[in-house]
Amino acid sequence: MIGQVYLCCVPVDFRKQIDGLAALVQGELALDVFGNALFVFVNRQRSRIKILYWHRNGFCLWQKRLEKERFAWPSPGPHTTVTLSPKELEWLLEGFDLWANYPHKTLNYQSVM
Repeated sequence: MIGQVYLCCVPVDFRKQIDGLAALVQGELALDVFGNALFVFVNRQRSRIKILYWHRNGFCLWQKRLEKERFAWPSPGPHTTVTLSPKELEWLLEGFDLWANYPHKTLNYQSVM
């Protein structure tokens, strides 16, 4: 079961592998790299994503490369990370722009008449 999903808003050098990304998570992002979380990184062109996570006794590194499109990505602001749900990560990987589309507004009625 996936816990948190952390997106690193700042593009990273994709020559970094497990050790470099783990050091970035622990040092610059100040997050627990050994926790129940996925850490998601994008390259400068936004054509590749890497996901780093700890699984029982070692790190796993997953990568997706797009051939023509680009991943939607939040602009780096005051925060270096954005937290997503596992479902939102799935949508991101499928190509949806999570920052341009919003769900329907919640309506709060007091009566039916």
